[in-house]
Amino acid sequence: ESVWLNKLKPIFPYKLEEEVETYDIKNKISEKKIYKSSITIAKPRVVIAAFPGTNSEYDMYNRFNENGAEAKITLLRNLTQNHLAESVDQMCKDLRNSQIFVLPGGFSAGDEPDGSGKFIAAVLQNPKLMDEIKAFLGRDGLILGVCNGFQALVKSGLLPYGEIGNVHENSPTLTFNKIGRHISQLVKTKIVTNNSPWLSSFEIGETFDIPVSHGEGRFYASDEVLKELFENGQIATQYVDFDLNATSEFRFNPNGSSLAIEGIISPDGKIFGKMGHSERYSRDAFKNIPGNKDQNLILNGIKYFK
Repeated sequence: ESVWLNKLKPIFPYKLEEEVETYDIKNKISEKKIYKSSITIAKPRVVIAAFPGTNSEYDMYNRFNENGAEAKITLLRNLTQNHLAESVDQMCKDLRNSQIFVLPGGFSAGDEPDGSGKFIAAVLQNPKLMDEIKAFLGRDGLILGVCNGFQALVKSGLLPYGEIGNVHENSPTLTFNKIGRHISQLVKTKIVTNNSPWLSSFEIGETFDIPVSHGEGRFYASDEVLKELFENGQIATQYVDFDLNATSEFRFNPNGSSLAIEGIISPDGKIFGKMGHSERYSRDAFKNIPGNKDQNLILNGIKYFK
C-alpha cells in the first residue's frame, strides 16, 4: 500500500494532514412516514435534463426504464439563442407531462462559470422554467439531482429550501474538494433519514457502497445552517468509515464535506440531492468490491406513483 500510494504523493496527494473528526448525527424527525402520491400511474414519466457537459444521462435513463418508468432525455441546446429558447420550451413541455424530474451528473459547461452547477442553476432560473418547476412540484412531482445535478439544486435554492431563487449569503454550497483535486472511488454512505419518497424503503443506519466522481463535492454550510438542517431532518446521507461512523477522514469522506454530508432533502422530502452515483450500479458491476452496492432509490421514486 505504501509503495502504491507514496510514489505520486507529491503531485497526487491521497490524504490530508488534519485532525480526524467523527459526527454522531441522529435527525430529530425520526418517525417513518408512508409516502404515496395523490397521482397513480402505471409507468411514471421521467424527464432527464442533459446539459452541455452532462455525462450520466444514459445511466439514469437505463435505471429508470429498467425499474418500470418511461424515461426521456431532454437536451438543452445552446449553440444559438434560438436553440436555447426552443430547449427551454421543450423542457417546460416535458415537465408538464412528467412526474419525475432528474438532473444527472457531469461537468455542465466545463464547470464554468466558477464551477458547481452554476450553469444549470442559471437555466433553472429562466422565468418560464421557474414557473413550470413550481407547478410541477405543486402537483406532487419528484426531483432528483446527483453530483452536478445536486450542485445545481443547491445553487438554485431548490435545496435545501424547496424553491428556486431562495438563495442568500448564508445558504449552503458545494465547493472544491479539500484535497484540491478530482476524486473517483467508491465510498460507504449511511442512511440518516428515510422521510422522503426517494428513501422510503431504506432503514436508518443502512449503508451502501457507491461510486463518486467529482472535483467540487464538498458540502459546506455554517454551523447555524447545519443545525437548522439537522433540526428539520434534512440531512439524508453521510460518508462513514469501516465502523460506520460519519467522519472527516479523507479516504472515507473524500471531499471533506461538513458533518460528512453526502446528500440532503427538501423540507417535504420530494427533492433529493446527493453526490454519490447510485445510478451507476448495474448487475455484475464492482464485483471485486465488498458491500451493499444496489442503492435503488430510483425504484422508490417510481413506487411513489404506483
